[in-house]
Amino acid sequence: MTAEPASNASQQPKDPYQGQVVISWPELHRDTRYLSRVLHDLGDWKGIIAITRGGLVPAALIARELEIRLIDTVCVVSYGASESGEAEQSQGALRWLKTIEGDGDGWLLIDDLVDTGKTARAVRERLPKAHFATIYAKPLGRPIVDTFVREFRQEEWIYFPWDIDYRFVSPIKTRPKS
Repeated sequence: MTAEPASNASQQPKDPYQGQVVISWPELHRDTRYLSRVLHDLGDWKGIIAITRGGLVPAALIARELEIRLIDTVCVVSYGASESGEAEQSQGALRWLKTIEGDGDGWLLIDDLVDTGKTARAVRERLPKAHFATIYAKPLGRPIVDTFVREFRQEEWIYFPWDIDYRFVSPIKTRPKS
């Protein structure tokens, strides 16, 4: 019998997430089309500003549904990959890579999710007149956006289709018994 090393639990930051939600491509597409209908009913838009990277896919889908051809981006980094290559589940300092001129009047500002609101607040400060829409929202960030489709608990980590890798899983009957 080998002794296990003592845990450094007191030195590890507490994981704030108590659940995981995996969003499938069909689910994302359905929710984005619903968001597009809501945004269409709100009026005509000059164009779309996607918040990279999460807002790129929803922005493309919304642009198609609303027949918007003018798309720009604001590029800000707040999450990355951890040293192990897993999704980093805590935000670091915001780093602006690209912004745009103006106050956002008449534009749609699109992102996939508003979580803590840290990134959303920073973008909202630069584009206060843009209509801010996300597919998904969590309670801390919800007040910052104008329109969203679905709310999740703050404690849930959301995996988007571009975050996961689909792979073959053996049928239960053919798996070794544990």
